[in-house]
Amino acid sequence: MLSAANVGGRALHVVAACLLAAPSLAIGQQDVTRIAQSDAEQRREVTITVYNQNFGLVREVRDLTLGSTGRVALEFGDVASQIQPETVHIRGLGDARFDVLEQNYQYDLLNPAKLLEKYVGRTIKVYRYNQATGREEEFDAEVLSVNESPILRIGNEITYNFPGRFAFPEIPENLIAKPTLVWLLDAGERSPRVEVSYLTNNLNWKSDYVLVVNEDDTRGDLTGWVTLTNQSGASYENARLKLVAGDVQRVTPDTRQRMMLDAVVVEAARPGFQEEAFFEYHLYTLERPTTIRQNEQKQVTLLEGEGIGTAKRLIYYGAAQFYRSQWGQPVSNQKIGVYLDIQNTEANRLGMPLPKGIVRVYKADRSGAQQFVGEDAIDHTPRDERIRIKVGEAFDVVGERRQMEYRALGRCVAESSWEIELRNHKDTAEEVLVVEPAGADWEILSSSHPATRVDNSTFTFTVGVGARETVVVAYRIRVRWC
Repeated sequence: MLSAANVGGRALHVVAACLLAAPSLAIGQQDVTRIAQSDAEQRREVTITVYNQNFGLVREVRDLTLGSTGRVALEFGDVASQIQPETVHIRGLGDARFDVLEQNYQYDLLNPAKLLEKYVGRTIKVYRYNQATGREEEFDAEVLSVNESPILRIGNEITYNFPGRFAFPEIPENLIAKPTLVWLLDAGERSPRVEVSYLTNNLNWKSDYVLVVNEDDTRGDLTGWVTLTNQSGASYENARLKLVAGDVQRVTPDTRQRMMLDAVVVEAARPGFQEEAFFEYHLYTLERPTTIRQNEQKQVTLLEGEGIGTAKRLIYYGAAQFYRSQWGQPVSNQKIGVYLDIQNTEANRLGMPLPKGIVRVYKADRSGAQQFVGEDAIDHTPRDERIRIKVGEAFDVVGERRQMEYRALGRCVAESSWEIELRNHKDTAEEVLVVEPAGADWEILSSSHPATRVDNSTFTFTVGVGARETVVVAYRIRVRWC
């Protein structure tokens, strides 16, 4: 008899150890000559391809033991509980001959709540400890309902929150211990080798980067980490791991779930990942087998670069709406952003396609201790492209923008004059890039500093500001936005 404890009438904990019942077949058994089973012990190869969109492709090669030819029902176990059954593909390898006539996916899993639910309308045993006698008292109880809390009929009374344990005579046939694929095969041989592949949700990976810059912010050491999260409902021993970076089109909605993780495993052993172009994406293959356990995070080194050239930029951004109406002083003491630019080139000791992720920047203080100075998210970045990381906002360099004059020349044409005051409170000189997104056709009528045209709607000023100095950039502009 199976028994379970009832704590507070709600939390049911199965205590029997023999709950591994074989799943019942949903196919017509009258034409089946034999029921065969396959589990992870029959795996010969497993390859996991993980996409950074919270899904993965599982490919397994197994040696099956069918025991006979003809119609065989095969219970294919140890698959991911987050499997998408409609994506399953099975094929024979070598001379294997068989046809898949029918596929069923059984996922009505055995757990305390399901067990009680299956016994609604049936009688079970319940036991309550009697402190006076020091013994358990046994009662026959009819399960009336299991909504929120089990409701029982014991004798002539209906009760809930029963303070004891429940015992069941057997496991219902339609409950299984773990998700299982069941195929009806027409087999031409007894021991075929097959390849099975399927998509599963809740396999995910992301990349994180650590950048340590030198004292004058001109060089840095970059380390990239891959963090793989497996919440698919299965473990994969000695798997070949592949990661796909890119935005893959999917029709199904994102069904990710938040779950607790059992462990975080860090692997930094060599060899690491080998990168290759794949379709319109990039594929990263770990050069050694690895074990990916259920509810585990695994971290593996993606790349390491030393002495990478970096360029610190102070950038002061404007806004397109400033030019279309009268403002006066739009923003007082506007922050100036601090950025690090990195060229992703071989000449700069990089030149590898970088998956999207978060870059965290560190720098040593005067004592030599590393301090965190900021972080930013980067998108997928091909080689030979620039990476711009926003680290934070400048403390000692500030900007102030004033509209000195505004004149409307028509329904969508205006002239305005501006002063941008840049104040440097540091003991060293700085260079500030002023970016002005006019957001329309523009013409500089006059300016105190040379303007650089970026595109049809954007121009910039590059301004040197000495130590403890204030510099004013003045200009007059005509803007047409329709």
